[in-house]
Amino acid sequence: QVQLVESGGGLVQAGGSLRLACAASGRIFNDASMGWFRQAPGKEREFVAAINWSGGTTYYTDSVKGRFTISRDNAKNTVYLQMNSLKPEDTAVYYCAASSMREIMVFASLYNYWGQGTQVTVSS
Repeated sequence: QVQLVESGGGLVQAGGSLRLACAASGRIFNDASMGWFRQAPGKEREFVAAINWSGGTTYYTDSVKGRFTISRDNAKNTVYLQMNSLKPEDTAVYYCAASSMREIMVFASLYNYWGQGTQVTVSS
């Protein structure tokens, strides 16, 4: 069993930065690919970024490329999402997810474990 706890959300002005963290408990973290998803009010949950088990491969949705960076520290069982140049359209609840597969997964249905989410609000 894996438990995921996100932190780092908050209110920030457009152009600002936030760093989300997702702490994982459980023994599969070092073999799991990790992802960040987000869900805005009235919209479906969407993929944001993913990282493979070793941290050697990352993948981003087009709208955040060049602004967001996903990373992981396997020694700390933690995955991060550094978000720079934030825009009002980035406002959403951000979820951390873990997959039992080592390589990057884009589809939410392929993730086995989910955190409770953390709110990110970007004011204009």
